[in-house]
Parts: sequence; structure tokens; C-alpha cells
Amino acid sequence: MGLFRTIGLLPFPLLWALGIGLGRLAGRLAGSRRRVALRNLEICLPELPQRECERIASLHFGYLGVAALTQGLVWGASSRRLARLVKLRHRERFDELHAQGRNIIIMVPHFVGLELGGAAFTALVHRGMYMYQKIRNPVIDAQMNASRVRFGALSIERQDGLRALVREIRRGTPFFYLPDQNAGRRDGIFVPFCGIPASTVPMLGRFAQMGDAVVLPTYTRFLPWGRGLELIFDQPLEPFPSGDQSVDTAYMNRVIEARIHTMPAQYFWVHRRFKTRPLGEPPIYPPKRRRFRG
Repeated sequence: MGLFRTIGLLPFPLLWALGIGLGRLAGRLAGSRRRVALRNLEICLPELPQRECERIASLHFGYLGVAALTQGLVWGASSRRLARLVKLRHRERFDELHAQGRNIIIMVPHFVGLELGGAAFTALVHRGMYMYQKIRNPVIDAQMNASRVRFGALSIERQDGLRALVREIRRGTPFFYLPDQNAGRRDGIFVPFCGIPASTVPMLGRFAQMGDAVVLPTYTRFLPWGRGLELIFDQPLEPFPSGDQSVDTAYMNRVIEARIHTMPAQYFWVHRRFKTRPLGEPPIYPPKRRRFRG
């Protein structure tokens, strides 16, 4: 952690260049994750030729490297430095809703800059609230949690139930919600994501209904050549919620898909998004290669 904090002190353009280089190198060595990324790109962006998918995958690993090296910056950067590095795009969309007294859910899909974007939101815009799941390593878990609450954000553990979460949403605390990873067979429903049935947590509409909240999609985008990060506020989801969880969850996925097409290299392609399949459907990903043990 000390090493990452030290790296976080570097000028951001240098940090960006190191991250891109190391990330691309790691991508060449990470065979299984690279195959997952290429498979996801093939499925979600079928209009692209194979060579373009490989180029995007290589750049994606570079951005993963940038995200990794900026972790120390996320842990320790002052609000003044965050203000220099993070550009708030269409912030007025949040400010108008807040001025109207609306409860707000910040829908944050898994683009690679979300940790830095989350720190900037709580430091520069408004304190927020997030739900987390403990990391096995207690030292890293404590560091991650401390970094997320240092500007006044609230943290609620996933096992704590929904009452405290909904109560805080109704008090006007913006809730950061990350909705777009494989939900498994027990917790998810199958709705299209890039035209493929994907197990998705159907809670966004329910949270919006219980919290009497408007959903504001928000995205992070690393700018090229180390020029910083954009935190982009999109238009609120309307009409939402509809009362039908399948309709609401499919709508959410379509909104995320649209943003993916604007910056495909920065979506979290190494995640096995389609790991859980409808009953009777063949697997999307090839089986992991087992190492031979003599």
C-alpha cells in the first residue's frame, strides 16, 4: 500500500503513461482474462472486425493499468488535486435535481475509472453512500473503506439489509449503485445485454420506488495522454420506474450499452458478464485451462 501511495504522488501524465505501458504488457501475459475480454467484445460489439477487437482489448488492459496505478491517488489525493484532475461534465443535471429536493440514485456502471470518479464525486459534488462487500484481506479492506469515506461518504455493508439504505436515500443522500455484473442464478433475472440474455440484479427500479428517487446515470472516462478524468452526468432515466422489474432492468441495460459504444476501451471487459446462462443454453466462455501437475 505504501508503494501505491508513493506512485499516486507522481504527476498524472507520467502515472498515465506508466499505467498504459504496464497494463498492455500485463494483458499479453494474462491469457485467460484476455480471452474473456475478446469474447465479450466479440459478443457485445459484433459489428467490429477481429483486428479492431484485439486493438480495443489491448487498449483496455492499458486503461486497467492506469486504474491500478491511480489507486494510491484515490486513497490519498486532496480535494484540491482531485479538482485539478477530474472534469465534471454536465454537473448541472445533478445540481438541478438536488435543488429540487429530489432523492437521487447515482447509477455507476463498471467503467475502469469509477474509483477515482467516486472519490471526486464525494470530494467535489456531494457526499454520497455506497454499498460494499468485505474484501478477504483485512488490511486492504480497511484501506479501501477508509479511502471511500474520507470525504464524508457513508458505507453500508451488503449484509446489513435494505432498511438503513432506503432510509438514507429518503434523507437525500445520493446512493452510488453499480448494477452491471453477473448476478448468478439466485439473485438475477435474465434480460438482454447487447442482445444476449444476461443475469442482472433487478434492484434498481425497486430502490428508486422505495426511496422515491430519480436515477441519474453517471460515467467515468479517462482522458487521453494523462489529461485527467471526466465524470459525466447523463440525463435521468425517464419514465422510471415502471413497476415491472424486467422492463426496468432491460431499460437500464440499454442505457449502459449506449454509453459503451462511446468509449468501448474503458468498459470492464475482463469480467465474465455472461457466465450464468439460461437453463439449457451453452456456455459463452471456453473452460479455463488447467495446469498440468506432475
